[in-house]
Amino acid sequence: MAQAVVKTDFNFPKQVSVYNGKVRDVYNINDQFLVMIVSDRISAFDVVLPEGIPYKGQVLNQIADKFLDATSDIVPNWKIDVPDPMVTIGHFVEPYQVEMVIRGYLTGHAWREYKTGKREICGVPMPEGMKEHQRFPQPIITPTTKAHEGHDEDISREEIIKQGLVSKEEYEKLEEYTLALFQRGTEIAEKMGLILVDTKYEFGRKDGQIYLIDEIHTPDSSRYFYLEGYQERQDKGENQKQLSKEFVREWLMKNGFQGEEGQKVPEITEEFADQVSERYIELYESITGDKFVKADADEVAARIEKNVTSKLNELL
Repeated sequence: MAQAVVKTDFNFPKQVSVYNGKVRDVYNINDQFLVMIVSDRISAFDVVLPEGIPYKGQVLNQIADKFLDATSDIVPNWKIDVPDPMVTIGHFVEPYQVEMVIRGYLTGHAWREYKTGKREICGVPMPEGMKEHQRFPQPIITPTTKAHEGHDEDISREEIIKQGLVSKEEYEKLEEYTLALFQRGTEIAEKMGLILVDTKYEFGRKDGQIYLIDEIHTPDSSRYFYLEGYQERQDKGENQKQLSKEFVREWLMKNGFQGEEGQKVPEITEEFADQVSERYIELYESITGDKFVKADADEVAARIEKNVTSKLNELL
């Protein structure tokens, strides 16, 4: 099995600080640039699992790279360059403290809420009589707060504005961008025989300008169904065939883990890690239409350090 990169510990030129997220390690360079290294860590139920997934970081970084380019006419984004298959270098942008989640279908968290009898999520009403995986009449935006630790929390548009997390004017702009990005992602997915079910976007500000930041339309932030057979499966009440991280959550639930206190993470075997890796590669090829080329798995840390340092020396 290829070596998974689960930890990074670099010291780049003019490095100010480093933030270790659930999956990404973000290095602040001189308060000018961010170096985002997409590790092979995997998280589910807001818990980082103990084993990494080979090539997952490369898959996520390269899908995000493609979609940042494919949506840059809708909203400016933070990306400057991709100097390594697992790394993006971009502008240092102050992030908003909310994530813009948008759902085209009643699936996942929204369905779990719906089947308990709730007909509203984040202040947005959901129609009566819907089935799991059914399409909403229009996509709904269900934002969350950004938690540095623990769970992100659902929050309504009204509460975001009331708490001053985002001004009313800017929030309306974020909604406009979210709907346009989701529409673009939906159109691209459809051409590839997929349905973009739901996703999340993160935004920030720099010099008074809103930027799209982080990554978009990857299987870590998005859920995809296969378009072919979707309606037949719905009509028969069958589960949808999907390409997303949901199958990892389902595997964990089947093995008695949902991120609750006192629950033990089941052992991730080499065989299961390889299966997950193949699923990520399958999504890459399905959504981009490109053949996935595995980056050299030897001395990955040395490769990243060399590639990033070389680019930063150009930029600084």
